[in-house]
This record gives sequence, C-alpha cells and structure tokens, in this order.
Amino acid sequence: MALTRSGSWRSVIVAKEAISFGLRTFAAAAGKSKKGSKGAASDAPKASILSKEVKSTTVVGANILKDGTDPKIMPDSEYPDWLWHLLDKRPALSELRRKNIETLPYEDLKRFVKLDNRALIKENNSIKAKN
Repeated sequence: MALTRSGSWRSVIVAKEAISFGLRTFAAAAGKSKKGSKGAASDAPKASILSKEVKSTTVVGANILKDGTDPKIMPDSEYPDWLWHLLDKRPALSELRRKNIETLPYEDLKRFVKLDNRALIKENNSIKAKN
C-alpha cells in the first residue's frame, strides 16, 4: 500500500518494509532479516582447519608480512624478563597518596607524579568548563 501526494516535494510511502519521508528512510523491522537471505549461511561458526599441533607451536594470525609465516612459540626463557611483569597490578593514585612519598621506589614515584599531574589537569579543565 502506498500513499503519494503529487505536487509536493515530500512523498510518504507506507509499506510493510520501510517508511520513507523525502530522502531519509527508516527501517520498520530493524535487525530482523528475512528467512532464506543470502547471509544466513555465513552466520554459523566454521570448524577450524588447523591441527592442535600447529595451534600449540605457532601464534596463528600474528603474521603481518605478505610472504611471511606465523611466528613460532618459544620457551619462556627466550623472552625478556620485563614481558612477564606487564600485567602486574600497579598502585592507584589514592594508594600512592596514602604512602610516604620519600620512601616510594623510583617507579612508584614516577607513577605518582604522572597520575597526580593528570588529576590536576582534569580538575582545572572542569573548573574552566564551569565558568
């Protein structure tokens, strides 16, 4: 069913699928697809064609070169020591403020200065925004 009005730059089309006002269209059933659409077959998860042996010895998908291969997983002793400390929890600004600044290790002192400066900048920006 369509309703149109001649002599007007706006046309109103009311249909089962979409509602159109001028140049914009609005979908009536957003996110719902028709049965038997072409994309339905690709929605199912695909089985992995890589063997478990290959998955456990290589980093699958880490290759960035066109003609390269995926890098091999090395033993832990081959990696640098700093790598194992990347996910360690570091103290928050509130914890660092509670501690004595003079007794902090260099890394924690550096982190305290960085976080404190960041907090001061945010506070000053919020004060300026209110004025």
